This record gives sequence, C-alpha cells and structure tokens, in this order.
Amino acid sequence: MQQMLKQAQKMQQQIAKAQAELSEAEVTGTAGGGLVTAVVTGSGEVKSIKIDPKAVDPDDVETLEDLVVAALHNATEAARELTEQKMGPVAGGMGGLGLPGF
Repeated sequence: MQQMLKQAQKMQQQIAKAQAELSEAEVTGTAGGGLVTAVVTGSGEVKSIKIDPKAVDPDDVETLEDLVVAALHNATEAARELTEQKMGPVAGGMGGLGLPGF
C-alpha cells in the first residue's frame, strides 16, 4: 500500500509538471495558406491572431471570419495533440494503480 501511495504521489508530480509545461507551450494554427495565423497555449488560451492584409476584403468579411475560425481550430487541435503527448505517458501509467478513471 505504501508503494502505491508513493507511486501515486510521483504521478501527481509528473501531472503537475506536464500541466505547467502545457500552459507555457505555444502552438500555431494557420488557415488560407498562412493568411490567418492563430497562436494558442497548450492549455488552450488564445495568445494572438495575425491576419495578412491580403485576406481583408470589405466585400467578403465572411471568408475572413471563416479563416479565423479555421486557424483557431487548427491551433486548438495542435494544443490537444500536445496535451495528449505530454499527459499520455503520465495518465497511462496511472492505469496500473487501479484508480478509477485512469
């Protein structure tokens, strides 16, 4: 039982470290061949949106809106993949503890 508690504590520390790394990591998503770029943290916080002036057409705002949404989707997908990469090994190791949900 003592060994299980030590192992759980070690995993908790690994999770905390991975979460800290994710909150500091930044990933980029693009759309329209780079006309719109979104930067988000690994925890999903939007840090910036860059729009190339070529994407701005006053007669077609809807396309620009779609490009922004697509860039954000692309960036959040990259953040999700980064989360799986960082947290996967830690969470996978918890299955051996017999803890529910892990």
